Amino acid sequence: MTHGLLQERRSDSSKLSTSTLNTAMDSGALEPSLYTVKAVFILDNDGNRLLSKYYDPELYPSMKEQKNFEKNVFNKTHKADNEIAFLEGMTIVYKSSIDLFFYVVGSAQENELMLMAVLNCLFESLSQILRKNVERRCLLDNLDGVFLVVDEIIDGGVILESDPQQVVEKVNYRADDNPLSEQSVAQHITEKLALTSNVLQSAKEQIKWSILK
Repeated sequence: MTHGLLQERRSDSSKLSTSTLNTAMDSGALEPSLYTVKAVFILDNDGNRLLSKYYDPELYPSMKEQKNFEKNVFNKTHKADNEIAFLEGMTIVYKSSIDLFFYVVGSAQENELMLMAVLNCLFESLSQILRKNVERRCLLDNLDGVFLVVDEIIDGGVILESDPQQVVEKVNYRADDNPLSEQSVAQHITEKLALTSNVLQSAKEQIKWSILK
């Protein structure tokens, strides 16, 4: 696709309403534009990182660079009334709730509606998962679920889902898969060790009797 066609496609997509955007995403019509998310992070009201995922390995590859970027973003946005910021060649959409700040980052050329759809889906999904207690303590107490929500919405920078209800259902389904708990893992290891010990003992007995013969 030529640069002119790409620009034309982005121009057309920028005119989409939110409902039209969701329909287009579901149909795959905007597939070339789905690789839009560079990073997602959640900060507390002091700018400290609570969760972050970077999807572009060339964008702030070190932890130090990431935290510096997040600090700069927080300083620019935490007292602003806007929902969109432009910083360091990035388009950033954000939302706050009590003592939390949610950020979704894309390149400078990305469609803000796409990024905002991800942000809204993330926030609404977490609101349901956390039973509307979207604040720092509750988020930290349910961090595993928060990561699951992010992974259901975005994979490698690709937008997978924009419907919060679908995200919540998938997260609940995965949580109901009953992964091994620490206790069951320990029990499993103990049983394996016991089985191994029995096998070794049996082998020793067989060797002993073969020598006596």
